[in-house]
Amino acid sequence: MITTAVKPSISLVEDATQELIDWVHEIEHSQLTVFEKSQEVATKLGAHYRKDGLVEIGFWTPRLIAQVMRKLEIYLEVLTPIDTIDAHATAQTVRFRRDRINLVQDGEFHWGVVEGMRPGTREQFGSFYWLRYVDQNDELQAIRDPLAISLPYGVFAPAELYDLDSLQANREDLDYIRRTSASVLPGDEPIKLASGKTRIPRVRAPHNILQIHIGAASKENSFAGLNKIYQKISHKLDNDEPLTPAEENFIGYDAVQFLPTEPPIEYRDEYSPESEFFSFVSEEDDETITIELSKPHTQDWGYDVPILGSSATNPALLSSLRPDEVIDLISTLHNFSTGPIQVIYDLVYGHADNQSELLLSRQFLKGPNMYGQDLNHQFPMVRAIFLEMQRRKINTGADGIRVDGGQDFRFFNPLSGKVEYDDSYLMAMGDLVQEIEGCQRLLFTIYEDGRPWPQEGWEEISTYRELIELKPESYQWGPLIFAHNTPTLKGFWEKKWRRVCEVMYSGDHWITGCANHDTVRRGNQVDTKADINWNLGKNLAEVLKNAYDNPAVTLWVYGFMPGLPMDFINATMRAPWMFFRNTDERYGVKVVSEEIGFLHWQITSEMYKHRKAFSRLKLLGFKYLSELREFGRILQEVMMQKDYNISEVVKAIRICMDEPNSEYCEIPEVKGLRRSGMLRFLSKLDLDRLKAFARLFMEDCFDVCNVSHYGKDLNPVQVKYNLNLRRFRHKHYWLHHNLSGIDRFNKISDEKKTIFYGVRSNPEDDAERIAMVTHMGGDPATINLGEWLQLDLSEWQVAIASPGVEIDNLEEFQLTDSQGVLLTLLPTEDED
Repeated sequence: MITTAVKPSISLVEDATQELIDWVHEIEHSQLTVFEKSQEVATKLGAHYRKDGLVEIGFWTPRLIAQVMRKLEIYLEVLTPIDTIDAHATAQTVRFRRDRINLVQDGEFHWGVVEGMRPGTREQFGSFYWLRYVDQNDELQAIRDPLAISLPYGVFAPAELYDLDSLQANREDLDYIRRTSASVLPGDEPIKLASGKTRIPRVRAPHNILQIHIGAASKENSFAGLNKIYQKISHKLDNDEPLTPAEENFIGYDAVQFLPTEPPIEYRDEYSPESEFFSFVSEEDDETITIELSKPHTQDWGYDVPILGSSATNPALLSSLRPDEVIDLISTLHNFSTGPIQVIYDLVYGHADNQSELLLSRQFLKGPNMYGQDLNHQFPMVRAIFLEMQRRKINTGADGIRVDGGQDFRFFNPLSGKVEYDDSYLMAMGDLVQEIEGCQRLLFTIYEDGRPWPQEGWEEISTYRELIELKPESYQWGPLIFAHNTPTLKGFWEKKWRRVCEVMYSGDHWITGCANHDTVRRGNQVDTKADINWNLGKNLAEVLKNAYDNPAVTLWVYGFMPGLPMDFINATMRAPWMFFRNTDERYGVKVVSEEIGFLHWQITSEMYKHRKAFSRLKLLGFKYLSELREFGRILQEVMMQKDYNISEVVKAIRICMDEPNSEYCEIPEVKGLRRSGMLRFLSKLDLDRLKAFARLFMEDCFDVCNVSHYGKDLNPVQVKYNLNLRRFRHKHYWLHHNLSGIDRFNKISDEKKTIFYGVRSNPEDDAERIAMVTHMGGDPATINLGEWLQLDLSEWQVAIASPGVEIDNLEEFQLTDSQGVLLTLLPTEDED
């Protein structure tokens, strides 16, 4: 339980408020550029709890200029809990003290230094706040803090004031932060460059990365749950205790990348700004108000963001609703018993969901796009606020960032008359300085940028190098890890040979691998009637799992390929994955119709039969997977026929249910559904029931994607094989360099098979060499590696072989689809 202690009512401290405004005026009248001024002012926006107990508050309020002219009421509303809030309760009713004071309006801003607000901590909830005003229609409106640090009840609720200084001062990884940063503590001498500027160290690139969705990585669906996993593993390793196969899938990495953890959009019954989790119930008097709190249960893969609150953490991922949970996990990773594990944030600033229109001033948005809204990065204050959001986010202790959708940062340049890429903004994202307790660092940076996407043929046109060339120390997603990666298809690696060669000879700064959140989701969309590589499995689910957790591909990536390998925990855990979201009513049915392939590619009848699997849909009447697949197929077809007009979709299905022989029935397949167990659901189908189906479908799929369900089903031999390859990569870090000099890489292929093979040398020590051969698909093949590479195989030994490979004679042996062998030179007598 989190305790409370109500303090006296709040008040505006006039002298301190004037000092704050004077500081703003000094910036505004300085010689800085307009953008530089905006950057300075943005650091003061939001709510900042000071050491003297006062709170600095600033709102950028361009929408209120007209309101000020009309002299309408504008005030800060502060809601401080009177009753104890149980952070773990699903629902509760809590009394709050309500205070309202006027801030000082200064141009486009409202400023104030306030006394009496309570800061949130690990032990207690703080005061909640937002700016309120009555519009010209006499309706009460709210302006939320886009730079909030804590949003325990989501983006539509008021933000929580938080004691960030105490949170940072008490973190348990400060020794690690200090070791990897430039100290600027009083009395310390920062490293100076010849130019006179301080040199701030950049976090080094890791050896490999594990991509994780926090909500799907533990049975608790939270940062705290994942923290328990890593704490347990760290303790076991420190005490030489054996790990389970599931635990082994988490080790052998020196970096983890979290899918976006920012607060996502929320479910809207109506397109309104009312909160789903923070509802006003009644007023006892002018100062006391009763509010119903619901613990956020939003489920989203992470990329549906409203932008507001991007400095904060999705509360659905916080068991305690406290930001401390994030710091706890990061500290556990930084202090891991076998060595620090870096943390990489996946940042989404290239687009916003349409819900952003309900939350942000129009200045933040340029107009609609395929995701929702384009963001107005060219507006100086907007640009500054976005970068300030990111700065506050990374100050939680991240070591690196991945910038999502770099190709989406575009603008019309009136000087050139062309639409151009905002590369200067992307560079600025990579050059933000992290500051924690007097320590400064520049973060390791990854860009995902597939320009000229979505232009026709972008997969073949894109170089994936534009940002690496601008920032040589950065990395980009390479061509083999983008969403069009479909290794379930026969001959896939043969068809990608041009891109394969690019990776081998120029991929040292590409993120490499096969499985990630995008590619596995793309695997669900492959036509089940396509030319599938059935060597990978007996059914579609087996094919997909073995395609994205493939022994040959893993050996090639970790044992031979340049670049920076990344794995996806759902792939290595053999757990399902899809684009899940229970976060909106407007497009929910459309998204479900596009994700139906998930039921064919990743769900089996055995999985569906499990008592806890798809429990919500079973209650609707979908007792069998075959029924759900059939309804999903029909829904998909009718949605396309009716141009995604769900009202027309419901009408078409109802006609065929009520009058299957009618000339107006456009879906003859519905006749079969009338005889199924879905009759109860379909006979009462209306718009609300179809929307409910979509939400329940997503919630069931979210549950089935949790990796905690699949640890007992893992093959310990393959898990250990994968781990050994990760350890091999760490031991031979020179492999990240491009092939050069005497290195060789080639293929032997025909219409029946594709074999990759090659030999590499350490660029700093020619005596250290590695040879590789992998069967990338097709019929069994006889391998003559000595002949192909002109090697004396008597000097070589097997370092790692994929499960099932038997080699009696290195001069000639057999490999089947997905098998591979890695060779190293035998030690010399001196080495012995």
